Amino acid sequence: MRNSTHRKWTKASKLALLPVAALAATQSLSAELQDLHLNTLPRTEDELFRIARVTAAPTDFSVPQPFEDLPAGAATVRARIDADAFSQPSGNLSFEQELDFRVGNGLFKKIWVSSPSSTLASDGLGPLYNARSCQRCHIKDGRGHTPNGPDDNAISMFLRVSIPGGDDYAEIEDYIATQPDPNYGGQMQDLALPGHAAEYRLDITYEDVPVTLSDGETVTLRRPTYRAADLGYGPLHPDAMLSPRVAPQMIGLGLLEAIPVQDLLANADPEDEDGDGISGRPNIVWAIEYGAPMMGRFGHKAGMPTVMEQSAAAFAGDIGISSPLYPAAHGDCTPAQVECVNAPHGDGDDRVFEIDQIGMDLVAFYSQNLGVPARRDVDDPQVLRGKQVFHDTGCASCHTPSFVTHRMEDRPEHSFQLIWPYTDLLLHDMGEGLADNRPEARATGREWRTPPLWGIGLTEQVSGHTQFLHDGRARNLLEAILWHGGEAQTARDAVVAMPKPDRNALIRFLESL
Repeated sequence: MRNSTHRKWTKASKLALLPVAALAATQSLSAELQDLHLNTLPRTEDELFRIARVTAAPTDFSVPQPFEDLPAGAATVRARIDADAFSQPSGNLSFEQELDFRVGNGLFKKIWVSSPSSTLASDGLGPLYNARSCQRCHIKDGRGHTPNGPDDNAISMFLRVSIPGGDDYAEIEDYIATQPDPNYGGQMQDLALPGHAAEYRLDITYEDVPVTLSDGETVTLRRPTYRAADLGYGPLHPDAMLSPRVAPQMIGLGLLEAIPVQDLLANADPEDEDGDGISGRPNIVWAIEYGAPMMGRFGHKAGMPTVMEQSAAAFAGDIGISSPLYPAAHGDCTPAQVECVNAPHGDGDDRVFEIDQIGMDLVAFYSQNLGVPARRDVDDPQVLRGKQVFHDTGCASCHTPSFVTHRMEDRPEHSFQLIWPYTDLLLHDMGEGLADNRPEARATGREWRTPPLWGIGLTEQVSGHTQFLHDGRARNLLEAILWHGGEAQTARDAVVAMPKPDRNALIRFLESL
């Protein structure tokens, strides 16, 4: 149980989130679920009117909407034509902030080494880990990829693992309690220091799934099966739940973090009261940094509330590096892994933690300020037609095009920006085809956070592939759409049935984002 001074997240308050609910009710609910990570200024009535007008759904698809070519507002950067398109600092950083960005970039790329080491500022790796640096998973700050055959490593992909039970947060209704596997912790590490056994080897097999489109064309999807092979520390728990995760792209995270929680909650309809088949709902997580419930925004199931906490969790789980939020020097090692727990670690000097708060602040700042590239071809007729298909098909019901961020005095680079991320950051039931059957906080085994679409058309340029979805099973954008089920089944079926020119226009629009 946790501090009972926080108000309970009740079903009655969730129902107040319906799009038809009064603004006052939504604001009252957001007072329960505050943006504790931000120092914000209230919006005036005039600002609320302007925001409603600028974020309204389009009615004319013959021309672009105003400012649509600047997906991150003043933070937008030019669209480079090389693999560094996602590695630029936000366009509105000051000179001093760019220096912090560069230092944070250095820490993001840093190759960690084992302890003890003469390089005290870089030791503490593992002993069990998935990568030796942040950049090894988020390659060029873009998407990770599945292993390229049985002989390739899974450097930017791993399996999360949990079993039922564990802490139950009384302040969060519908919270699904889970706990780490007793032998393997919260995620599976496939690399280890000398003298230690790796936890597993990721084994993936695929089954072909043909889908016939309206014109008779057949698209072959691949349905994956995952296995934790070559287990190094005994069997998994009989109730172990495994979930594959590919590292997501990094752009625009600080802007997503700055969207007012009340604006996100206004899109939620957990009981589908409006009958449109879309029942998105927020994931509510326990924020370690603030000791309170907060809305989850980051991770494939929105399991993390802030960029800082997401970054610290990745240091601990992926690299085995301790920090003030995750102080265990042995990372994700369990008490059953005695040699890992008792091995030399990088906290035996004056640092206390293997990465201190100053370092974490710099890494978080870097992660918050990777610039979103400008849109391309916004006035192209096929792109505009694809945009209309996107809206007419219902894609925008979850992939909400635009928001205006909080007004903030201490984060001017993210303050009061009109942004176009194409996400509602809510959880949606995506059907049995995409289900991992592993809950996370309030997210069920069938629910996933709507991923942002900005930058998606530059994936191949940055990452060298076009793999999408949480596990990279989709090899292109059309395959990703065809895997949609559950709340998105109607939209998916409409894409299958539509004329090929409209389907091509839809893909062309997505590639322009």
